[in-house]
Amino acid sequence: MTPEELVRAQRVYFDRCAGCHGALRAGATGPNLQPSRTLPIGTARLRTTISNGTPGGMPGWVRTGLMTAEEADLMARYIQHPPPTPPPRPMEMIRASWQLNVPVAERPTRPMTTRNWENFFGVILRDAGQVAILDGDTFELVSIVPTGFAVHILRSSTSGRYFYAIGRDGRVTLIDLWTPTPTIDAVVQGCSDARSVEASRFAGYEDRLLIEGCYWPPQYVVFDGATLEPRGMQSILSDAVTGEHLDEVRVASIVASRFEPVWAVSLKESGFVALVDYSQPEFPVVSRIPAVRFLHDGGWDHTGRYFMISANASNRVAVVDVRDRRFVTSFTTGLGPHPGRAANWQDPTYGWVNAVAHMGQARLAVYGADPEGSPENAWRVVRNVALPSAGSLFIKTHPNSPWVWIDSPVSTEPNAARRICVYSKARGVIDRCWFASDHGQTVHFEYNRAGTQVWVSVWDRTGELVVYDDRTLAEVTRIRGDWLVTPTGKFNVYNTAHDVY
Repeated sequence: MTPEELVRAQRVYFDRCAGCHGALRAGATGPNLQPSRTLPIGTARLRTTISNGTPGGMPGWVRTGLMTAEEADLMARYIQHPPPTPPPRPMEMIRASWQLNVPVAERPTRPMTTRNWENFFGVILRDAGQVAILDGDTFELVSIVPTGFAVHILRSSTSGRYFYAIGRDGRVTLIDLWTPTPTIDAVVQGCSDARSVEASRFAGYEDRLLIEGCYWPPQYVVFDGATLEPRGMQSILSDAVTGEHLDEVRVASIVASRFEPVWAVSLKESGFVALVDYSQPEFPVVSRIPAVRFLHDGGWDHTGRYFMISANASNRVAVVDVRDRRFVTSFTTGLGPHPGRAANWQDPTYGWVNAVAHMGQARLAVYGADPEGSPENAWRVVRNVALPSAGSLFIKTHPNSPWVWIDSPVSTEPNAARRICVYSKARGVIDRCWFASDHGQTVHFEYNRAGTQVWVSVWDRTGELVVYDDRTLAEVTRIRGDWLVTPTGKFNVYNTAHDVY
């Protein structure tokens, strides 16, 4: 490869591949892509796999139009070379990146918008490097906020006033929703690559602190919640729970306890869940709970005590009791569980349950999640529900809904990537499936505050947002516009601030 090709290949790899395979290509959600494995496979087979995808959940990058054939060939050659080690990001670099646009004293002390801001939706426009703010009552576009490269998720401050956007380049953007038009009050970059951010939620700490978890370097950074001024940084590098030496450990997901001032941080490669105490100076890890390797996404049970995390490369869900600071158990669910924050509801037979769908298997696994009310069913799969295809990334429900919504955007079947299915909580079966669009991929669900409507993205350069009536499943409206470039995740202010899922 020429020096110019290597530079370009590093950018394509970071954009499309590093999230699953790692900066050092040691693998996690996706397999190892270091030369010891890729050289025997060879350029032709690698190019074909990259172009067409795999049943385990990798999309066909060329088939879906997300890569050109030239880029697939570039990647096939690049991953046969040794991976470069990205540079560190010390605190002095983080401080230098901090921009405070609007000091706290100059901000409004009450909402200045006449809109129902708690029913705003933040919609990620991934490839445009923007977040769109939409009015969930009127479906009108309120504002488009430039946030930088490939925002992964939004999180709300405890009050809901601020959206925190976290980009894959590690840039955190603080968006104030109380102004007449949403504004960027502060920006900082704590990581070179990141996926997770979370606010402090314990009583007395509301809106005061924010944690960013890095994919690279192996660290987390804590900021002031209102200004994003850097406050502290800690390394997360360690050996794995199984004893292997690791050069790369990534923060995969973070949840905030409402019972004590801690964040629970899942560490992907090592398999630990770290509890970070933000009431202490320097924001240390006060407990490192061994769980299962390759932790990824997840959320709270209905009580907010148990953190349930999919370990998708291990095909398991791990359960951690954050209150008692102990590992409870793990159990197999299927190939490549990937639920997002998942979904809590009451099953008519098994009590409180949660569920995961899978990237690599056409299955919704419903498992018991009520160790006090239904201990005989807790932490085991109680319903295996067949789906039309694999390739799921997200499931979603609401306390007021009779349904659990399921997508399949990374299915290797082109039409299946546009399919939505809904599961009936009352009957324990898939009620129906349908195609939401004739183009792109259908991905990610979010409810309005009342739980009466569901929004879903058509992930495409010509994107759409489809809004459904949650009771009847009828389409309410279809939002279009030239500004809707690759819409992915959507986050309702109230639901995100109150962990409604």
